Amino acid sequence: MKQWFDDFKTAVAFLTRLPMPHPDGAMPQNFVRAHRMFPVVGALIGALVGLLCLGLRSMGVPDLAAAALALGGSAILTGALHEDGLADVADGFGGGRTLESKLEIMRDSRLGTYGAMILLVSFAAKLSALVAIPDGYVVPSLIAAHALGRGILPAMSLNLPYARKDGLARNAGQPDAATATIAGGLALLIALLSLSWSNALFAAVLASASGLGIAWLALRQIGGQTGDVLGGAEQVAETAILVLLAARLAQP
Repeated sequence: MKQWFDDFKTAVAFLTRLPMPHPDGAMPQNFVRAHRMFPVVGALIGALVGLLCLGLRSMGVPDLAAAALALGGSAILTGALHEDGLADVADGFGGGRTLESKLEIMRDSRLGTYGAMILLVSFAAKLSALVAIPDGYVVPSLIAAHALGRGILPAMSLNLPYARKDGLARNAGQPDAATATIAGGLALLIALLSLSWSNALFAAVLASASGLGIAWLALRQIGGQTGDVLGGAEQVAETAILVLLAARLAQP
């Protein structure tokens, strides 16, 4: 149990801005194993974002404004970790002509046109989806979307080669098959507990398809994974799931 709790704390420290004690400037020794807790931390993030959205609605804040503020709160809570990855992937894949230039652009901290556009599209899609989802389904939908979006990352990290000889993804290391399987299983279990079985399975399939699509694109564009690729995959899966659930749950 201590190992599971240690992994949970490490996952919280990596995926959020919540203060967790760890050695300064050093990757925790259990970081690779902590991948199995990514969906659990994702579910907690989704629950907090959903409760914020519902709380704002209950105070009379218009649905559109409540959804926008909740998404802003999510970015503050996570440090926009995955949004940054999505923007870097869009800038690199869209603006680079060679492998070297794509990787160089992805490492550049400045935001380009492609990155700005993909963030705008992603935010608008999530915003519209949250507005359409009825109150009773907001928290469960966000829990499932955040858990599944992070549940695909260990499998992607395990199976994709590294695009760089250095960087966050390579320095962090790759989880083993057992860790990736546990993460995927926990993500699916969380989705099944949060949603109807049909919606949970549709969402899980969509998350897997999102991960496979980004993996295929990354292989073609830069030959493998970086931390930005994994972050971008999480955002694509999360956004796609929320749109799917909005379409299936929205009241006529």
